[in-house]
Amino acid sequence: MKRPIAMIAGTGRAVPKRVMTNDEFAAIGIDTNDEWIRERTGIKSRHVAGPGETLTSLSAEAARIAMTAAGVTPGEIDSIVMATVSPDHLLPAAAVEVQAAIGATRAAAFDVDAACTGWIYGVTVAEGLIATGTAETVLVIGGEVLTRIMDWKDRNTCVLFGDGAGATILKKSTKGRGVLASYLRSDGTLAKLLWRPSGGGAKTVTADMLTDGSFFIQMQGRDVFKHAVRSMADAVDRALDAAKLSADDIDLVIPHQANIRIIEATAKHANVSMDKVYVNVDRYGNTSAGSIPIALDEALGNGRITEGSTVMFVGFGAGFTWGSVIARF
Repeated sequence: MKRPIAMIAGTGRAVPKRVMTNDEFAAIGIDTNDEWIRERTGIKSRHVAGPGETLTSLSAEAARIAMTAAGVTPGEIDSIVMATVSPDHLLPAAAVEVQAAIGATRAAAFDVDAACTGWIYGVTVAEGLIATGTAETVLVIGGEVLTRIMDWKDRNTCVLFGDGAGATILKKSTKGRGVLASYLRSDGTLAKLLWRPSGGGAKTVTADMLTDGSFFIQMQGRDVFKHAVRSMADAVDRALDAAKLSADDIDLVIPHQANIRIIEATAKHANVSMDKVYVNVDRYGNTSAGSIPIALDEALGNGRITEGSTVMFVGFGAGFTWGSVIARF
């Protein structure tokens, strides 16, 4: 097992005020109901951004909480890594908008786009920055406002997603705490199974993009489910091997919160009982890059993670991307 280089020193989360229940979808004309959604996804409600709530405002709020927990001031942050697929603007990077909002005037700031695996990618990047001496204190945020880029008429997607942000402060490791192993992979040949067909630079923006639905998230659910289970199982195995640990050594698994069936299948493959798996998909839905750091902050706050705990994070997202991190707290 390698000596940890970087550790998670503080966390925070922020979600919109509005909570939308499953029953509200029928009221807006979606052919679904609470039972149908819960049985297939495990989701009961999600947070939806309202007026004045943006990716920047949610991310900045989460970042301030994480900085307070870590005892870090904005001026001490060397780098900001922002994981998102739903920035407030396509130009500039979301990270620089968060930088301005929190006053981290001396930080380098940039985005990582790895969809639901984004926070795991961001933590791995932060570890590298710390290992090379490029940075001593790194703010890694995973956040999304996905409800503004989804088709509210598409039952296959609109019931799944929610908004929110989770933030983490990474610093040099002390007392054996920190990242023990990480694993990252992707497969771009499968991109069209979960993507936004238009809205980028490949096509001139037209009104048709809104009416034909190509501006919004589109997903082939069954295919995504199959690849998600397979890829998250791969990420679990690779991280355990790299850390020279077994499932028995893991105190808590925090998976990407996409679907309760995917979570259960991943736990079964890892030979980890569900009482050692953190689940909050029922209350947040799929917040993409925000899901793991939001769950991490909750788990720390309610005592599921204590000093000495060994935690595995595992995720899968559009791209396809997948990966895992094992860390000791």
